[in-house]
Amino acid sequence: MPKSSSRRAALLALLLIVSAANIGIVARLYVPGLAGQGFFVMTRGWILLLPLLWVWRIDRERLSLTWPTRQEWQVGGWLGLAMLGAIYGGYALFGHQWIDPEVARSRAAPLGLLQPLGFAAFAVYFTFVNALVEEYIWRWFVYRKCTVLVPGAWAVALAALCFTLHHIVSLFGFTGSWIVTVLGSIGVFVAGAVWSGCYLRYQSLWVCYISHALADLAIAIVGWQILFT
Repeated sequence: MPKSSSRRAALLALLLIVSAANIGIVARLYVPGLAGQGFFVMTRGWILLLPLLWVWRIDRERLSLTWPTRQEWQVGGWLGLAMLGAIYGGYALFGHQWIDPEVARSRAAPLGLLQPLGFAAFAVYFTFVNALVEEYIWRWFVYRKCTVLVPGAWAVALAALCFTLHHIVSLFGFTGSWIVTVLGSIGVFVAGAVWSGCYLRYQSLWVCYISHALADLAIAIVGWQILFT
């Protein structure tokens, strides 16, 4: 494929993924009832399937799976523990002043997250499945498309920005706090840049996934404390 055509295709792929992710979150948070939840599920299905179909039918690449090396376990584990400590430490120091539990509960109630068992099931999904899904979408697909558009560190920054946008909507929707939204979005951007850098370094999702799962575990722990304590 000519370079100009590759760039146009990469830009189209980014627009299709990023717009769907953002519209889905808006529908989930602000469109009441089954309509909002249904549209959110549709957009999730779209951003899950599109990368596979794109790589298979348009990029004509073969898919492969490798197991994590010892180094990837170690780097991912230590990086994830650092992120877990930063997230939980930030909440312990400032979260009680900045997050209104009643706002969070009002957003969680329509999603069935005010029942402890329901939240625990969500936390397991969020920690182990959501982290993998996000790495597959935002590093394996989106970051690689960013490298077609811009070189080196610019691709890392662009991918991190794409990753951050829907988190801005989600952070404000669940907390109702602009300070949490701003600081949290900066944290998401930095994490996204670190994970894109890890993918560039190792050409594997394992470091990204292991550390991402630990970061999501910290968020799940914070969510439990906000909703149930």
